[in-house]
Amino acid sequence: MPGRLSFGTDGVRGRALTELTPEYVRALGAAAGEVLGAGRWLIGRDTRESGPVLEAALIAGLRAAGATPESVGVVPTPALAHLSAVLDVPAAMITASHNPFDDNGVKVFAPGGVKLTDAVERQIEAALVVDGPDHGDDTADAGVATVATVGLSEYAGHLLAMFPERALDGLHVVLDCANGAMSAIAPQVTAALGATVTVIHADPDGRNINDQCGATNPASLSAAVRAHGADVGLAFDGDGDRIIAVDEHGTIVDGDRLIAMAALQLRERGELFADTVVVTVMSNLGFHHAMESVGIHVVSTAVGDRYVLEALDAGGFAIGGEQSGHIIYRHLATTGDGLLAGLRLARFVAEHHRPLSDLAAAVMTTYPQVLVNVPVTLRQPDVAELLAPEIAVAETTLAGEGRVLLRPSGTEPLVRVMVEAATTDLARSVAEGLADVVRLRFA
Repeated sequence: MPGRLSFGTDGVRGRALTELTPEYVRALGAAAGEVLGAGRWLIGRDTRESGPVLEAALIAGLRAAGATPESVGVVPTPALAHLSAVLDVPAAMITASHNPFDDNGVKVFAPGGVKLTDAVERQIEAALVVDGPDHGDDTADAGVATVATVGLSEYAGHLLAMFPERALDGLHVVLDCANGAMSAIAPQVTAALGATVTVIHADPDGRNINDQCGATNPASLSAAVRAHGADVGLAFDGDGDRIIAVDEHGTIVDGDRLIAMAALQLRERGELFADTVVVTVMSNLGFHHAMESVGIHVVSTAVGDRYVLEALDAGGFAIGGEQSGHIIYRHLATTGDGLLAGLRLARFVAEHHRPLSDLAAAVMTTYPQVLVNVPVTLRQPDVAELLAPEIAVAETTLAGEGRVLLRPSGTEPLVRVMVEAATTDLARSVAEGLADVVRLRFA
C-alpha cells in the first residue's frame, strides 16, 4: 500500500497511481463524504491520463459514504468552485495543477466552493483508513457517477455577465491553455468579449499538460505574442486557477504586477474595499513600496492561496493573490481564477489605451529576487526559527534594502531560500550562503 499522504497547501498530491493510488483516493472519498456530508457532490478533473481512473475511485469512496456524486467532467478548478458555490454543495477536483502529467491530486471544496480549513482537513485525515475495511462495493458501477447537468456553459455565462458587451474589442490576445482544463473554455469566452484570439497549447492528449507550456513555462507564449503582433498574452496552469501574462514585447508580467494593476483597477471603480490588498510573504518588496506610495494597505499571509482567501474573508477585502499567479477576486469568486484575472487584465489594457508594457512598468519597480530550493531529508516546518541567528546576519548584510525569507515547501521535502536585495549579485550571494547553511544542517 502507498505511504500515507496528507493535505499540503493545495490539497493532496502525489505520483499518480503509485503514491496517489486508486485505493487511497477511494478511501479519501469515503472520509470526505463522512466529514462533509453524504448529499450531492460535484466531481471535476483536469486533462491528465490518470484522471478518469482516480475519478472513478473517488466516486466509489463517496458512494460508500452515502453521497450522491455527479461528474462535471473536464473543467477548470475555478469553474468547479463556482458551481459548488451556486449549488452550495461540496466538490472535489482531481488535478495536480502545474505539476507534470504523471502527478495527480485531489482538491476538496466545502459547500459554497471554499477551500477547507486546517481543522476540516485534519478531520478528513483522521477518518481516512486506507488499509481498513473495504470502502465500497465491487460492482461494476461503484465508481460511476451521474453526469452533472451543470458545467462549462454556466461558468462561461457567469464570466461574461461581469463585462460589458464587446469589452475587449480591438485587442489581440494570445492564450496558452497549457493543454489543460482551460483549453475549451478560455478561447470561447475571450472571443465572445470581442478580442481577436490566437490559441496555443490547447490540444490535450493526457500527457502534454504543462509540458513546456503554460504559466510555469511561458517562453512559447512570448514567442507567439511577438510573432502575431498581439497586445497581451495569457498563460494558464493545468487546472486554470492561476495565470501569468506577457506584454506586447513578450516580456513576462508576473503575479505581483498583475495584483498591483488589479488593485488599481478596483480602486478606480470604488471596489477596493478598505483600500487593502492581500498577498503572501513571497511578494516582492517592490510591490509593498508601490502600494504604500499610492495609499493602499498590504496584508501579508503565509504561502498558499488558501491563506490569502482566509485573510480576504476575515477583512472583507476584494483582491489578493500570489506572485506565482493565483489571483482571487473575492467579491466575484471563491478561489483563484486564471481566466477571470486574465480577462480583467485585458480590459485594464483596453480601458487605458496604453500598451501593457507601459502599464506594468509604471505600477511598480521589482527588487532583484533570488530563490534557491534546497532538498532536505525531512520537511522542516520551523526552519526559520532554527536558523534565526543566521537570518539575522544575512539581513544585516542587506542594510535595510532587502529581505530574507526561509520557509518549507508545502508539498515537497524542500526548504525555499528567498532573498531580495538592491542588486542581483548581492541577493544571490546572500541566498547561496543561507542555502549552504540549510544543506549543512538538514540535507
